[in-house]
Amino acid sequence: MTVVTPLVAVLALAAAAWLGTAMLGLDLLFGVVIPYGALAALLAGVAWRVLRWARVPVPFNISTTCGQQVSLPWVRSNPIENPHTRMGVAARMGLEVLLFRSLFRNVRQEFVGRGGVVPRLAYRSSLWLWAGALAFHYSFLIVLLHHFRFFSDPVPAPLALLDRLDGILQIGTPQVYVSGAILLGAALFLLARRLVLPPIRYISLATDYFPLFLVIGIALTGVLMRYTSWRVDIVGVKTLCLGLVHFRPEVPAAPIGTLFYVHLTLVSVLFACLPYSKLCHAAGVWLSPTRNQRAASRMIRHVNPWDYPVAVHTYDEYEDEYRGKMKAAGIPVTKE
Repeated sequence: MTVVTPLVAVLALAAAAWLGTAMLGLDLLFGVVIPYGALAALLAGVAWRVLRWARVPVPFNISTTCGQQVSLPWVRSNPIENPHTRMGVAARMGLEVLLFRSLFRNVRQEFVGRGGVVPRLAYRSSLWLWAGALAFHYSFLIVLLHHFRFFSDPVPAPLALLDRLDGILQIGTPQVYVSGAILLGAALFLLARRLVLPPIRYISLATDYFPLFLVIGIALTGVLMRYTSWRVDIVGVKTLCLGLVHFRPEVPAAPIGTLFYVHLTLVSVLFACLPYSKLCHAAGVWLSPTRNQRAASRMIRHVNPWDYPVAVHTYDEYEDEYRGKMKAAGIPVTKE
């Protein structure tokens, strides 16, 4: 049920958009109301989570490191793995955000040994996971940038250049975008990894599968609209998108295409769910105290600013109070 429920939910959303536009004529609902609602949920949700994270007190230095911290002059430190300057923190954060540095260093553990051999613990790299995640995120970014063409007139020169670079492998007509194929393949790889590997399948929840099925559905409907006979009216799509971005929504009189509304509905649901799911790590990584703090605990004494004075009873005071009884009981004392 962990896999079936989110799959059925995505299929139900697609069926609702298909039936609502093809049979009930609810183009205004699925083309204007739902996208605006999803955008409002996205902006409000991200703002709420960011403000909530920002208000969490972080009184201690708790940076996560995996290298030698700066200490004595003759001990070589690692300025990126264990940064003690703001430039080092910026470099580490940049590598994390742009290249998924921590995922690249990730290892998996498993017991190996067959027959009568005693199993031993072995550590193996997870480079396939790193490569799949990197391909997924960057292809998703490029696909999003491609779609900005529908919200701008004229199309900015950088987007036109990106269009030519992404479609450099010209195979017939229409132009084949490499990013779309990589996005679909990477999403299927991440889904297969969750289904095939028992440890990952064991810890996976329905909330982990639902975004993957949404992305796969979005990619599939995009491919079908572009490369099959289920094409849509591009002029109508751009008219609708320009109306949305200028807050003058207008549903074209000519039918755009039912598959477009299915695609738009799945995108809207993905955006609406983003702030309230694990997908919001894109905003949370910047506020993670284990990554945005300097590892300077050996250079600076970090004192909790919220500490308040507490009445303490030191050992010397304790011994002064009970020294006679301690000596009578044979308990050693530090002072005679």
